[in-house]
This record gives sequence, C-alpha cells and structure tokens, in this order.
Amino acid sequence: MVTSAHEGMHRIFQERPEILTPVFKVLGIALPEKATVDAVITDVTETKPLARHIDTALRVAPSDGQEFLLAIEAQERRDPKKGSSWAYYVAYLRAKYGLPVLLLVVCRDRRTAKWAAGPFECGARGWTAQRTYPLVVGPDNLPVITDARTAAEKPALATFSALTHANSADRDAILEALGCALQGLDAEAADYFYQFLDVALGDNPAGDKWRQIMGFVNYFPGRGHVMERAYLEGKATGEAQGEAKGEAKGVLAVLEVRGIPVPDDVRGRITACTDPDRVSDWLDRARTVEHAEDLFGEAGDLAAETREAPQP
Repeated sequence: MVTSAHEGMHRIFQERPEILTPVFKVLGIALPEKATVDAVITDVTETKPLARHIDTALRVAPSDGQEFLLAIEAQERRDPKKGSSWAYYVAYLRAKYGLPVLLLVVCRDRRTAKWAAGPFECGARGWTAQRTYPLVVGPDNLPVITDARTAAEKPALATFSALTHANSADRDAILEALGCALQGLDAEAADYFYQFLDVALGDNPAGDKWRQIMGFVNYFPGRGHVMERAYLEGKATGEAQGEAKGEAKGVLAVLEVRGIPVPDDVRGRITACTDPDRVSDWLDRARTVEHAEDLFGEAGDLAAETREAPQP
C-alpha cells in the first residue's frame, strides 16, 4: 500500500520541479535552473500478473544538454526485491524511450539510504551482466534548514529538508523555520507547501508538530484545511486572546523573514495586543511595510484604541 508520506516524497518533484536543481547540486550533478520537466507514464508493466510501478518518472530537458529520464522512488525500509525492480525500471525506460536514465531514491532513514545506494548487481559465474547505481537523498546529504530566511529563499528545498529530517533531533527547528518562511510567501505557494507537508508527514510526532505550528495562522479563509479548522475552532471556543497571540507571532515572523528590524517597543506592542482583528491587520501589512513602525498609525488602529480605552 502506498502511504501518504510515501506519495508526498515524490509528488513534490513533479508539481514543483524547481526543487530538482538544488537536489542535484547536493548529489554533485549539474542541472541548470532552466529545464523543462514533464511526467511520463509510470506503469512499466509488460505482462500480467507481474505488475510493477515506478513512483514517478520525469522527462527532463535541460537548457544546456541532452534530455534524460529521471525515475524517482521513495523507500522507507530495506526491501530485498528492490534491487531487481530498480534494474528493471532503468532497463525498461531506456528501451522504451531511447534516453539515458537516472534513478533517484528518497529515504527518511540513514540505514535505508546507505543500503539504497547499492550497487545492485546481476550476474553469475564471476561475471556481472548488469549493475545498478541509484542516486540517493536522505538525512545525510540533504541540508538541515533551521534558518527562516534561508527557508524563505528556498522554500521547496526547505520543505524537502523537513520531510527527510522528520525523525531527527532538528525536526522542530526545521518546521518552525519553515512555518515562519511560509508567512512571507504569496498565498498560493504557502498553501501548497503547507498542505504538502500536512499530508506527507502524516499522523506522527512530526505531523502533529507541523499542525501545531501552522494552527496559529489563518492564511486562506474558505479552504477548509487543517490550518483554517484550527483557527475556527479556537474562535468558536472564545479563545480570542490566544488567537491574537498566535497571529502576533506571525507578524514578527514575517518581519524577520523580510529582514526588517523590530525595535523592542514595537515588539512589545505587537505581543501585548489582545484584539485578534487588529493583529490580523498587522499581519497583512507586515508583508509590504518598509519599517516595523509602519504597522501602526492607521485609522483602524486608532479606532480600535479608542474602543479599548477606559470610559469615564
């Protein structure tokens, strides 16, 4: 059975192909920024009942060289049958499409990644007829990204880092950095990366931590996903102050990602505010202001302060 995490590990390549360049750089293989990436049929079955399916097969057309096929497999544990399956995938795709083939295996476990690197040999009587060398990415060669600014510059790679390091001690720091970074992205991109990890991490400590982090923020009303449900549940139970506190963290995170200094008095005013509507306005402004002080002074803020002032 294909799990949600298993599917998530290869879907990001097909839906967000720009991640291929930094991943190939990690592997020591040059791939230009400009490349066309298209999905090809991933069913390599030739006769029944021997059914074999590649997770993802991409046709990559770099701007500076020959096209090639990239077969991608997500592997969560050792499987003695995979050596022959992977050799079959490479040989089949090469024969069918007449293009060179690379096999990339994505792992979340160091021991699995070490095993998956192979080589996997086929031969007899001291003679090797075929040898398969997969490319492997996992916790040992994908970077740990715990800096919010780096995550904002490379959100796809940061998302993949969060996935491959989901079982490491850096898990929470990676997820928190990515959560801050998403608050500075456009809504469509942030929504994609949020929901991708929500599905890919699944129901485990990493997934729970991700939903806890993102539950503070209400980006996209009307979408009905976990982030919005958390917001609505909090509002329904009357936790307005908690809601304001969570969005205040979002305001500070956006300013941090954008490199805008936050004086202590401004930070104090943001974190002390208990009006969720006003903090939500600040969160919207945080994406465009040039100075932290520019968050304040609008007519809406003045009206809110008037409402909160003690009446004589």
